[in-house]
Amino acid sequence: MTDTDIYETKSRVGTPTWEMARFYPAQGDWSEEDYLALKTRQLIEFTDGVLEFLPMPDRIHQYLVKWLFKRLDQFAESSGLGQAYFAPLRVKTENKKYREPDLVYLSNERERQYPDRSRPPFGADLVMEVVSEGEEARDRDTRQKPLDYAAAGIPEYWIVDPENRTITVLSLEGAEYFPRGVFGEGEVAESALLPGFSVDVAECFAQASPDTSK
Repeated sequence: MTDTDIYETKSRVGTPTWEMARFYPAQGDWSEEDYLALKTRQLIEFTDGVLEFLPMPDRIHQYLVKWLFKRLDQFAESSGLGQAYFAPLRVKTENKKYREPDLVYLSNERERQYPDRSRPPFGADLVMEVVSEGEEARDRDTRQKPLDYAAAGIPEYWIVDPENRTITVLSLEGAEYFPRGVFGEGEVAESALLPGFSVDVAECFAQASPDTSK
């Protein structure tokens, strides 16, 4: 790429201010410090100097995340064993790689390992992703992220799939995830890591069509 290629885009009324982009690193040149200094509510993940901009979630996605967070947070509060968090929250998974899971559970032990809550923790104890629409999002949540979360040693990963109305619970064995179960409506998804934490699948996906008559 030449200097001409970089500078040829000009902004005008009604377009983004493209020239501002020149004050930031090019894709591939972002450092971890540059990435962590970004102040935005936009979901942005980071891999080896490249920023990955995640799609804006729709209301179905947010209903499901909210409902699941309430269940996970209730478990965390009642058990006193850890803390539940929701996106946007950066989690470091490898050197020069950060992900932003929809839901994160950190045990008290991990909380003590990373007492500075202004900095992302390395890994987590349990993460959940609600699969967004589109093949790119599905590939990211079902193929790419399991590799990243396994590399970080995260013991359990839940994939909540609104399209297929299933919840897949993956448990880490060695360096790979293996399915504890793929749970459909009429079944209860149960955690192997957190005894007593479970989710009724049908009740969960009922949140995708909330009762608006109330």
